[in-house]
Amino acid sequence: MELTDTVGTVLRKKGQQVWSVAPEVLVYDAIQTMADKGVGALLVISKGKLLGVFSERDYVRKVELYGKTSGKIQVREIMNSPVISVAPDDTVEDCMRIMTDSHIRHLPVVQNEAVVGILSIGDLVKWIISVQQQTIQQLHNYINGQYPG
Repeated sequence: MELTDTVGTVLRKKGQQVWSVAPEVLVYDAIQTMADKGVGALLVISKGKLLGVFSERDYVRKVELYGKTSGKIQVREIMNSPVISVAPDDTVEDCMRIMTDSHIRHLPVVQNEAVVGILSIGDLVKWIISVQQQTIQQLHNYINGQYPG
């Protein structure tokens, strides 16, 4: 495991489950779906096309903060669009840079215009921690004379 590992490698370990809603779904229902699935964002997809990303952050900043009613507003009105996405051959390091520079917490993974997964900042942090733990273990083994070579 390394920062140069690909998004595809991360998805194979994490899984490729993607939760989505249609753009006309009410924000209230989208929030309920996120709560039911235990996720912080949903992709907004219509007719197989990725249109946007809707997150808890969008709800707080674009609905709650402005006193709008989640039961009367559609996801399309507050989703993030256009979508920033990555491909399976992009690296973990690429994803971290994109998320940091774009101030986003979720990255859809798209291949040939089809969504094949989604990565959160938490997924990438877990990956990086695993990389660091692996490095520490290798150094520990080396110091103790257990390093192959």
